[in-house]
Amino acid sequence: MAISLTDSAVNEVRRLQKSRQQEQADFRIRIESGGCGEFYYVLSFTVDRQTSDRHFESNGISIIVDQNSATYLEALKVDFAEDLMGGAFRFENPHAIIACSCGQSFSIKSEPKIA
Repeated sequence: MAISLTDSAVNEVRRLQKSRQQEQADFRIRIESGGCGEFYYVLSFTVDRQTSDRHFESNGISIIVDQNSATYLEALKVDFAEDLMGGAFRFENPHAIIACSCGQSFSIKSEPKIA
């Protein structure tokens, strides 16, 4: 499993770490139920790692993912883009079948049910 950040996402994470005086903090990505779709992304900085957390590195950024979110975030690509409405992280998730227009919420491929 790997999670990747584009150069623009790396620059924004570093900018946020510096502005919040959290340069040593890990970048945590997790999902929660709800939003416009089944799930939505939650981004934060943390210095607390749980033993069950998975750790990744992308372009010098330390990324932490909790065990419950890991399955849904496998091969996630995170970008950051600015437009006339402002800037936002963008997610390219191969597990998402539908993404909300807000870009923060998604539905996943459903597993076939065994009768």
